[in-house]
Amino acid sequence: MKQSQLFFKTRKETPADADSINASYLIRAGFVQKHIAGAYAFLPLGLKVLKNIEQIIREEMNAIGGQEILMNIMQPKELWQKTGRWEALDDVLYKSGDEKNQIAMAPTHEEQVTTIVKNTINSYKDLPKALYQFQTKLRNEPRAKSGLLRGREFQMKDMYSFHATEEDFLNFYEESKKAYLKAYKRMGLEAKIVEASGGVFTQKNSHEFQVLTEVGEDTIYYCEKCDWAVNKEIAEVKVGDNCPKCGGEIKAAQAIEVGNIFPLETKYSGALEAKFVNQAGMEKEIIMGCYGIGLSRALGTIVEVYYDSTKNQMAWPKEVAPFAVHLISLGKNDEAEKIYQELIANKIEALYDDREISAGEKFAEADLVGCPIRLIVSEKSLANGGVEIAFNQETEKLSTGEVVDKVIHNLDNIIK
Repeated sequence: MKQSQLFFKTRKETPADADSINASYLIRAGFVQKHIAGAYAFLPLGLKVLKNIEQIIREEMNAIGGQEILMNIMQPKELWQKTGRWEALDDVLYKSGDEKNQIAMAPTHEEQVTTIVKNTINSYKDLPKALYQFQTKLRNEPRAKSGLLRGREFQMKDMYSFHATEEDFLNFYEESKKAYLKAYKRMGLEAKIVEASGGVFTQKNSHEFQVLTEVGEDTIYYCEKCDWAVNKEIAEVKVGDNCPKCGGEIKAAQAIEVGNIFPLETKYSGALEAKFVNQAGMEKEIIMGCYGIGLSRALGTIVEVYYDSTKNQMAWPKEVAPFAVHLISLGKNDEAEKIYQELIANKIEALYDDREISAGEKFAEADLVGCPIRLIVSEKSLANGGVEIAFNQETEKLSTGEVVDKVIHNLDNIIK
């Protein structure tokens, strides 16, 4: 993409209502625009990052047998009345329509997915199944704040699994934990699996995926020696106690929740009569699980972790970055164009700054865009052999013939 053609504009001033690092950065850097509290429009750069996160999640869900579907935001009132959530979720549920034709603007999709499965599954031979989607969620969040971390309209991956036995469910539940950790690692996030309360979904405990950061809303207790961790809300220990798993010292930290998984048992299959016939010929309610990842929330968390506010620089992890390479021409567009075409020919996504503006403006915006690798073509670089490459805060001079191989080598060696 040539930057002269990109729908993109940065701001020098910090938005007056920005209450978080991610909101301030994403608006100033031209990734998103805010129009109402708790709802953001994704512009080309922001949407590219969001779609990269989506693809990572899609690949990891497919790897454990998930099948992608797409459900509706508008759902009939009657469906939600059957589970009791038309009234129970009244505080967060957006409702529309007249008295005869009221609908719910779905904040979550347990009701609809259970109905879909009810109309498809008949026998134990049809199980297990796991269905997921990427969908816009609408929740009348009373505390919409912190940019993308807590919104009223947001992007989410929600998956639902269906099982004939508790054993089969538990096996899939454990596989989903591993898949989530892989997905977060690919996003550049180190997440901890944290035991939490079941909330409105189930009486059993659930599990959250938390990323340690000082700006996090949650407090978790964790052990540095092993993977034990628990949300403070349900903790029966305190800081300094011995870990119940390995005996190590328990510490506390702030964290951002980037996903959660729930055992649903038969809460929804029972209410909606989603049943199957088992091997003994008996009719049983389907055992269910729920698995959520907030895409926009994950994007905001990545910014909170990787944006350097002191230097006004962003460093996107390679798999979510809007472009792998930022190619900057300082008055040498003919030479830079050749490199750009070579990158394209080798399927390397590049943002090519071909604009006629000052070097200072180009570098300042490149710091905000935050691509993993920067290539600079200037009179000075050409005099020194060809191109200057900036990678992991180090610079190196290259001949033009070395550029593609060096870019590929560096991308392969970026861990985050």
